[in-house]
Amino acid sequence: MGPVSAVVTYVVLWWIVFFMVLPWGARLPDNPEPGHEVGAPEKPRIWTKVGVTTVIAAIVFGIFWVVQDAGWISFRVPGS
Repeated sequence: MGPVSAVVTYVVLWWIVFFMVLPWGARLPDNPEPGHEVGAPEKPRIWTKVGVTTVIAAIVFGIFWVVQDAGWISFRVPGS
């Protein structure tokens, strides 16, 4: 796997994990203030979720890298 495909793979994994982590701990306000979206969480904790996403994505990418580098899974077309 080249450096460009590694970066693209990590970015795709990061976004997938981010959307899976995003709803963690989201609580709706009991009494939303007028003019505020009623579905918006009280404390979104985005930076915490970004950090957790980065760690999880790095672990998943590391596992993917090892599996792909060991040849257990090949993405190459046979005969090329």
